[in-house]
Amino acid sequence: MPIDPEELLPRKPKSEIVIGEDLSAMSVSELEKRIMALEAEIVRSREAVTARMATKSAADTFFKQ
Repeated sequence: MPIDPEELLPRKPKSEIVIGEDLSAMSVSELEKRIMALEAEIVRSREAVTARMATKSAADTFFKQ
């Protein structure tokens, strides 16, 4: 049986957090863990924005010369 090349690629881990998910069945502990994970993702996203802005600024400076 031939191997599908897609099966050889690394798989991305599935997110445990689903935006808009029903929160009513979650315990306080689960909700606190969810909040911590979301806050960590916000920090990571802000760092990515900062990095993109620095790259854009460097490119703008370079091409203005």
